[in-house]
Amino acid sequence: MTRALFIVDVQNDFTEGGALGVDGGDAVAEGITSYLKDHAGEYALIVASRDWHDADSDNGGHFSAEPDFAGTWPVHCVADTDGAAYDPGLDTSAVTHHVRKGQGKPAYSLFEGVTDAGEAVGDLLAAHGVVDVDVVGIATDYCVKATAMDAIEHGRHVRILTDLVAGVAPETSDAALAELAHAGAELQESAR
Repeated sequence: MTRALFIVDVQNDFTEGGALGVDGGDAVAEGITSYLKDHAGEYALIVASRDWHDADSDNGGHFSAEPDFAGTWPVHCVADTDGAAYDPGLDTSAVTHHVRKGQGKPAYSLFEGVTDAGEAVGDLLAAHGVVDVDVVGIATDYCVKATAMDAIEHGRHVRILTDLVAGVAPETSDAALAELAHAGAELQESAR
């Protein structure tokens, strides 16, 4: 197997009721869980990322009392809080590697984080011979887009499972998917 699944930031603060909750976030969590029941065995790696921001800083200007919702944000996904936890609808039992990102600095791409063992994601993919990467999660127009673009830049063939992502806004999410398709990503629904 040379395929990996990236599950991007399916966390309480990004699903309904969270600090930066997006519409459809809970449904994405449940959809990924359903997808994994039938498809987990198709992946050499299943990597799940979480924003994991420091509680005692603005995380390199990422947190702001007056956020612009483009580069600065309200406080979210603070390490070891309920907001940083995976959404309860996401079953993580098939996840092979957990990645934390944004510790003390802004981070959008899963590639900016490290595994619990301190491994860089690019190194992990190389070590397992991963050629193809499927991307799901939240938010289409920010962290999903950044992760998929980095995977393309790392020379991987990327597929976005469009029914297993949710974005901040329809317009910016559509634009992100169009940009990803232009960069070479394949857009398709999951077979769940």
